[in-house]
Amino acid sequence: MPTGAQNSNDAKFIRMTTEPVEKLIAVLAVPTIISMLVSSFYNLADTFFVRQLESDSMIAAVGIVFPLMAIIQAFGFFFGHGSGNYISRAFGRRDYADAETMAATGFFYAVFVGLMILAFGLIFRNPLVVILGAKTEAAASATSDYMFWILLAAPFMTGAIVMNNQLRMQGNAFFAMLGLTSGSIMNLILDPIFIFKRGEALFGGRFAMPFGIGMGVGGAALATAISQTISFVVLAIGMHFSDNIKIKIKNFSPKPFYLKGIIQGGLPSLVRQGLASVATTTLNHAVGIYISGGEMIDAVQAAMTGVSKLMNFAASALIGFGQGFQPVCGFNYGAKLYGRVRRAYYFCFRLSFVVLVALSAIGIIFAKPITAALAGSSELAQSIAAFTLRAQLTVFPFMAWVTLTNMMLQNIGMTVRATVVAMTRQGLTFIPSVLALPLIVQLFGAESVLGLELAQAAADLLALAIALPIGLQVLGQMREEDEKQKQGAEG
Repeated sequence: MPTGAQNSNDAKFIRMTTEPVEKLIAVLAVPTIISMLVSSFYNLADTFFVRQLESDSMIAAVGIVFPLMAIIQAFGFFFGHGSGNYISRAFGRRDYADAETMAATGFFYAVFVGLMILAFGLIFRNPLVVILGAKTEAAASATSDYMFWILLAAPFMTGAIVMNNQLRMQGNAFFAMLGLTSGSIMNLILDPIFIFKRGEALFGGRFAMPFGIGMGVGGAALATAISQTISFVVLAIGMHFSDNIKIKIKNFSPKPFYLKGIIQGGLPSLVRQGLASVATTTLNHAVGIYISGGEMIDAVQAAMTGVSKLMNFAASALIGFGQGFQPVCGFNYGAKLYGRVRRAYYFCFRLSFVVLVALSAIGIIFAKPITAALAGSSELAQSIAAFTLRAQLTVFPFMAWVTLTNMMLQNIGMTVRATVVAMTRQGLTFIPSVLALPLIVQLFGAESVLGLELAQAAADLLALAIALPIGLQVLGQMREEDEKQKQGAEG
């Protein structure tokens, strides 16, 4: 690596391991919070504009395709977090050549997997619609339209996620924010143009589109595909012109050592996002099992889609804050500064918990008007969504511990424990809850839909019960190591 680049990396190392962790996290978290909020907001915008079509089946289609998007994102985060976490620890060791190799390896693996998803998805698109949980003819048709464009964007989605995470884990959150926000803003602009046709009424007839293509729910997917491609291009430019490690094909290495490094740092993300896909698919099929009538099925799926988008938006602030914590954690753990890692963790947890309590209170109070704008066009869908949102927000603040514990374990290379925590919320706890709770509430004389409404809230409490002792144990181990180091220095 050239001397100038090495000096820049040395300065970055000194900054990340000496400045107060609170200041570092604040500086790094602001752009990541903004980028996560903007990214989640355009997902909300998709649902909001599709909502204007006054069709529960079209809103349901957005939720039915979510498992496919989760799988695409799962591989992006697998290679992105795996390579990014490795890079941050390599920076902590000042091994910059090793970091360059991992950057290229993680990126090109991700793009290749995205191309494989694109090919197989297009070939098996019709069976995939059924597998993902479309239960009515109208929902199946809308799902197929939406899925087509998402598949075309798969390689750009996986590649963009990798670059975003590598930028963040090098302590350069600004360029990561720029890449995500540019695509998100474009998505907001393109959504109404692609979805509606000229003269079509929006917002209850209060506005008529002056122009538009009129693709319906497929237009929302095309807008998303274009926005993801734009994010990819902007992030690639940011990687090239910033002082970050450059991604070069000559640095790609197929050696098992680097794939092992990606697995160690990225497996929890793959499991977490993969289980999110399985969990949503399970929910879609559970609706078909426990709910009867096409209108009711579309209403429940539309309601769950809206609530899922809202909760993802609320969680994005927490995830963005945690992403500000991750490079601080990685650099200092790699440098064996365990006291700084613990201090950073508890700072993030305390602040996150307080903020989530405030956000949850607002959401509970205004649940009805919020869900009316996003969760289905029918009164039935909106009623189901309002109750479900309130139930989930009641336990939402506790997700600060679960999320930050998972990020910390993943960042410091404790793959098995990180994977266990990653599996809790959407796998170990949600899937049993969504399958069992409808039967349990029926035993007490309630309708089965109540069990579906409470499933995520119950799963979150169980996830906390699993993550709490794991996180405390690891933090305790770091405290002991820190005390040993202090005693050795004094001796």
